[in-house]
Amino acid sequence: MGAICPKGKHSRARRDSRRAQWKMTAPALVKCPQCGALTMPHRVCKNCGTYNKKTIVEADNK
Repeated sequence: MGAICPKGKHSRARRDSRRAQWKMTAPALVKCPQCGALTMPHRVCKNCGTYNKKTIVEADNK
C-alpha cells in the first residue's frame, strides 16, 4: 500500500526540475490557400470558411 504522506521533503531543485517541462508553445499557423489568412492547420479558416479547397461554412465578412 502506498504512503499517504511523503517520508521526506523533496528539494527545491527536484521540484523545479520537474516543473521545467511545463512550457508554453506558440500555436502552429499556416496560410490559408484561398484568402492567405493565418489559421491553425487542419481547421476551417475563420476568415473565408474553407477547408481543403472546399467551402465548409459561409463566412460573413463584416
